[in-house]
Amino acid sequence: MYKGEKEILDILSKEKRLSFEELADRTGMPLDTIRRAAESLKENGYVTVSSEELVLFLPTPELDEYIKRGFPEFSVFEKARNGKGLADLTPEEKFIGIRWAKVKGFADIENGLLVARKSKEEVEEEKKKMLEEYEALKLNGVPKDKTITEHFCQRRLLKTKTIKRQIAEYTGKPIRVETGFDLSIEVEDAPLGKEHPLSKLKRRISEIMAELGFEEMDGSIVESAFWNFDALFQPQDHPARELADTFYLEGKAELPNDRELVERVKKAHETGWKYKWSEEEAKRLVLRTHTTALSARYLAKIKDKKPRKYFAVGRVFRNEATDYKHLAEFNQVEGIIVWENATFRDLLGILKEIYGKLGFEKVRFRPSYFPYTEPSLEVEVFFEEKKQWMELGGAGIFRPEVSIPLAGVYPVLAWGLSLERPLMLMLDMSDIREIYRNDLNFLKSARLKI
Repeated sequence: MYKGEKEILDILSKEKRLSFEELADRTGMPLDTIRRAAESLKENGYVTVSSEELVLFLPTPELDEYIKRGFPEFSVFEKARNGKGLADLTPEEKFIGIRWAKVKGFADIENGLLVARKSKEEVEEEKKKMLEEYEALKLNGVPKDKTITEHFCQRRLLKTKTIKRQIAEYTGKPIRVETGFDLSIEVEDAPLGKEHPLSKLKRRISEIMAELGFEEMDGSIVESAFWNFDALFQPQDHPARELADTFYLEGKAELPNDRELVERVKKAHETGWKYKWSEEEAKRLVLRTHTTALSARYLAKIKDKKPRKYFAVGRVFRNEATDYKHLAEFNQVEGIIVWENATFRDLLGILKEIYGKLGFEKVRFRPSYFPYTEPSLEVEVFFEEKKQWMELGGAGIFRPEVSIPLAGVYPVLAWGLSLERPLMLMLDMSDIREIYRNDLNFLKSARLKI
């Protein structure tokens, strides 16, 4: 008997009969775990499992409103206590409040005057019960005080919903207690499951970016050439677009619905690169070659000048031969900072902080070139064990031809960093392909300290 099954059986031996949802609440286990455990206990004769229908009573918006501002019968009672007459009542108090004040015995009318029939304490107690019942129904739809629930139903302040739920009931079969284990006997080590080092590094980077106040970007690995290339001011005759570098797919993508955005990108190309921009070329489908396509999409969503920080960790694809330091499919760490006062020095500072949190104390930057950033740089870290500098990615400030057509903002700090290369350094690997070979010895022995 597994630990989870024993815990469920211990509870049922005392409670006798509980729904799967109640068992999940008591044990903290997911519903799927409860279902599997109950089925196993059923097969062994410890429980029976049956289905039943349960009617839930759910508050209507009208009841929500009464709870927020008060029921009219309570305000009628207060006016009766204060010697007010019918002329002092609101239409709601006249047509609804008086009726329910009479039904509940709070107040009555004598000679055209309101007369209180109960004490303030009694009415406050009724108000408290109604609020408690409302909160119980709001929580799970199950009545706590049936009298008040019936009262709410009479006033049409509840709607009903019927659900089916499974019930586990203890059969009374004695629970077998296993004893007599010799804990000194030598046994083989169990092959425990372990988080893949790449997943661990990916999770740690996401944590670091969240700590620094970045929001995560998400999107499809299948992208249009418009977002993958054109929105990033990469000309349509650029060598990177050739089949030698890009995986093209069958079919065509739709251009953005924002026609003005498309026209701004077209104008940037035709003005900056001096050629006739083609919509058909921009509609081609590709496996994204970089996560910068996500940055372009998120920039296009910006409708104001508020500072923003975004990041993504995602798969990208390059149609190139694989070797000890190149892959056709790998991960990229993307980031952008949208802020009108951002500077190149801010970019250097944030990159140093990210790598510092990963354990790389020495970081340096070298001038470089990328089609969509200017100025541009390469990021290098010093690997102490091998006493050498290693290039891990590129960064820069988006060119105005990128950020202004997309969002009307400048500057935008941007970077795209490798995920696999720092992992190679941390694990002292010489071949990047080892990360994806699922070698059990490698997975068991890998020790990633981050």
